[in-house]
Amino acid sequence: MHAPTSSAPSSGRLADFDSASGSLLERALFNHRGLVLLLCLATTLLLGWQATRLSLNASFEKMIPKEHPFIVNYLAHRQELAGLGNAVRIDVANPAGGIYDQHYLQTLQRLNDEVYLLPGVDRAAMKSLWTPSTRWTGVTEEGLEGGPVIPDGYDGSAASLEALKRNVERSNEIGQLVAFDQRSSIVYVPLLEKTPDGQALDYSAFARQLEALRGKYQADGVEIHITGFAKVVGDLIDGLHQVLSFFAAAIAITAVVLYGYTRCARSTLLVMSCSLVAVVWQLGLLPLLGYQLDPYSVLVPFLVFAIGMSHGAQKMNGIMQDIGRGTHRLVAARFTFRRLFLAGLTALLCDAVGFAVLMIIKIQVIQDLAMIASIGVAVLIVTNLILLPILLSYVGVSPSAARRSLKSEAAVEAGGEKHALWRFLDLFTQRRWASACVAAALLLAIGGYASSLQLKIGDLDAGAPELRPDSRYNRDNAFLTQHYGASSDVFAVMVKTPAGGCSSYDTLKRVDDLEWQLRGLPGVDSSNSLALLNRRVLVGLSEGNPKWYELLNNQASLNMITAGAPRGLYNDDCSLLTLYAFLTDHKADTLSRVVERVQAFARDNDSEQARFLLAAGSAGIEAATNIVVKQASHDMLWWVYGAVILLCLVTFRSWRAVLCAVLPLMLTSILCEALMVVLGIGVKVATLPVIALGVGIGVDYALYVMSIVLAQLRQGASLSEAYYRALLFTGKVVMLTGMTLAIGVGTWIFSPIKFQADMGVLLAFMFVWNMVGALVLLPALAYFLLPRQAQPAATPASGEPAHCTAEIHHSDECCGERRVVPLA
Repeated sequence: MHAPTSSAPSSGRLADFDSASGSLLERALFNHRGLVLLLCLATTLLLGWQATRLSLNASFEKMIPKEHPFIVNYLAHRQELAGLGNAVRIDVANPAGGIYDQHYLQTLQRLNDEVYLLPGVDRAAMKSLWTPSTRWTGVTEEGLEGGPVIPDGYDGSAASLEALKRNVERSNEIGQLVAFDQRSSIVYVPLLEKTPDGQALDYSAFARQLEALRGKYQADGVEIHITGFAKVVGDLIDGLHQVLSFFAAAIAITAVVLYGYTRCARSTLLVMSCSLVAVVWQLGLLPLLGYQLDPYSVLVPFLVFAIGMSHGAQKMNGIMQDIGRGTHRLVAARFTFRRLFLAGLTALLCDAVGFAVLMIIKIQVIQDLAMIASIGVAVLIVTNLILLPILLSYVGVSPSAARRSLKSEAAVEAGGEKHALWRFLDLFTQRRWASACVAAALLLAIGGYASSLQLKIGDLDAGAPELRPDSRYNRDNAFLTQHYGASSDVFAVMVKTPAGGCSSYDTLKRVDDLEWQLRGLPGVDSSNSLALLNRRVLVGLSEGNPKWYELLNNQASLNMITAGAPRGLYNDDCSLLTLYAFLTDHKADTLSRVVERVQAFARDNDSEQARFLLAAGSAGIEAATNIVVKQASHDMLWWVYGAVILLCLVTFRSWRAVLCAVLPLMLTSILCEALMVVLGIGVKVATLPVIALGVGIGVDYALYVMSIVLAQLRQGASLSEAYYRALLFTGKVVMLTGMTLAIGVGTWIFSPIKFQADMGVLLAFMFVWNMVGALVLLPALAYFLLPRQAQPAATPASGEPAHCTAEIHHSDECCGERRVVPLA
C-alpha cells in the first residue's frame, strides 16, 4: 500500500483547498495565521524580558521532606537544637606546625571574626576556639574548675600558649573542634534560612564569600578546608557555567544532525527556533509565578528543548513529505497538523504526567522541578504543535529537501528494494524474528529486575556525591574525616521529657543504654550525651579513677552535673535531651542501621517520662529524605504508568495497542534501574526524577509509530505494510531524534558536576532504549497482539491524497472529509 508521489490536482493546490475544512481548532489557527504569529511574537518578547529577572539559588528547607515525622520533630524543636541543621565547617590548618602558634591563632581569630559578621550566620550557635561557648572542665586539688578555652588575658606568650594547650586537652574538643594531631581546628558555622533583612540566604553569594576568605587567609600561611550544604550548593552553581557550555554543545550537535538529515537550512532553523522559544517562554514564566531555578532544576530547560526537538522534527518531516508530493506548503502544514496534532498532544500530556507525578514526593525541590518542567511542556503545545506548522506554512522547505525526503519511497515504487535498515526492521513483523525479540526482551526484563533489587536508596559514597570524587569539596571532606573523630554527619536523637525531667536517673539510664547500642554499630564513630557527660564528670570527681566511669544513681549529683552541662545537651527548661551520634559517613546502609536501632529502642522504652524522637542533625535529615524517596520511588512509577496507560488508551482505543506501546517503556525502566546498580548510583533527590522523566519522554516515540501503524491497519494494510509506512513517515525521525538527543546528553559525562554526568548517562540510555523499543520491540509485540486480518483498504475521498489516510482514531476527519473505519 503505497501513496502516490503526487496526488490529484485538487489535493495539493491552494486554490482548490477548502479553508473551511478541518477541525474548529485547525480553522481558528490556520485561517488567522498572521494574528497567531503576532501573539506569539509579543509573548516571546514579554517573556524574554521576564526571563532576565530569573534568579538561581537553593534552599536548605526545600531539600528536606517537611511532612516526614523526623523533620516534623526537628522543626518543632529547631530553636532548641541550634546548629543541628544547615551548617558549614571551616577547618584552618597550620602546615608549618601545630595550632599552638601565635601567628596561627591570630589568623584564626581574624577569620573567626569575619565569618561571625557574614549575613546568614547563626552567631549565637557559632563555635571555634575563640568563641566563649567553647569551654574546658578540669579536676584539681580543690575540685572541678572550668572556663573558656582561650585563657583570660591571652597575649600570645609562651605561658599563654601552654595554658591554651592544657585547656584544649581538658575541653573534650579534640576530635571535634580540634584535630587529633592538633595541627588544625574548626570554625563551626550554623546558618539561618533567612538573613536579618528577611531575604532568603543567597547560597551562591555566601559560597563566594567563603572562597574569598579562603584565598585571603591561605595567603597568610594557613590551609583552609570548607564543608557543608552551603558550600556544596555554591560549587554546584559555580559549575553551572560549564553546564551551559554542555547545553550549547548538545544544541549544536542536534542542529548539525538535523540539518544533515534534511539538508534544508530554513526548516532546521525553524525547528531549533521553536524549541528555543519554548525554553524562553518557560524561563520567562518562572519569575512571574514566583519560581527560581536551583542546581537540580537547571537541567529542565534542556529537557524541554529536547522534547521540543523531537516533536518539531516530526512536524517538519510530515510537511516536507507532503510538499515533496506536490502539495502546497499551507495545505501540507494543515494536513500534517491533522495527522499528528492528537498524537503530539497525547505525547506531550504523557511528558507532563511524567513530570507532574513528581508532585507526590513531599520534597519541595522536587515539587518545584515538577512544576517548572510541566510549565515547559505546556508551552511546547503552543510552540511546537501550533507555531511551528504555521511558520512552515509560510516558508515551507527547500524543493530538493522535499524530494530527498521521499527518495526511499520513490525507489520502492520504481521497483527497487527497500532500504537495508527498513528491510531489517521489517523482519520484526514476522513470526520468527518477533518471537526471538520478545523472548530476548523477557530475558532482559528478568535479568534487569533481579539486578534492580540491589538498587540502594540514598548516597553510596562519602562526601558530596553530586560532585566529582576529586573535587575541591570532596578533598576537603576527606581531610576532615581523616583528622577529626566528630564528622559532619551528625545523627541526633531527641529525648522528650516533662519539664525538669531531663536529669532524672531513669531517663539518663535509658539514654545511656541507647548510646551504648549506637556506639556498637558499624559506621558510628563516636557519641555524646548528658549521660556520657555524667560518667566523665564522676571520674573527675573521683580523682580521675576510671573505676568510677559509671552513671551514678544519685539524683542530687545528677542535678549538679546537669546544671553545669553545655546547653547543647539539653534545653533551658530541661524538657529535651539530645543524643548525638557522629557517623563515619552518610551512606544509605549506615543511616538505615542507625534508624532501625533507634526505632526499635524507642518501641521498647518510650514512656510518659521519656520519648525518643527521630531525628535531627545532617544525617538525621538525610535519613528522613531517604525514607521519603524510597516510598516515592514505588508510588511514582505506579502513578506515571497508570496515567500513561490511560492516555494511550484514550488515544488508541485499543488495549492491545496500549500494551505494544507501554511494555517497551517498562523494559527501559527496569534496565535503567539495573544500570544504576552497575554504575553505583543511588536513588536520591537528584536522580529520582530521571526515572519518571524517562517514562514520560520515552512514550513519545511509541505514540508516533503506533499511531501510524494503527491507522494503516485500519485502512486494510498488513502489519508489514503498516509498519513500513510508519517507518517512512515517523519512524526515521524517531531514530534521528533518539540518537541525536542521546549524543547530546551523552556529552554531560564530562561535566564537573557528577550528578549531571549521571543524569546524562541515564537519559542517553533511556533515549536509545526507548527508541529501540519503539522500532524493534513494538512491531514484535504487534505481531502477537494486533489483529493480522484487516479490512480492505478504504478508497481516499475525492481530492484527498492517499497518504493522508494515516489517521489515529476509528472515526477521523482527514483532509476535510469524514469517514468511519471499523477497528480491526
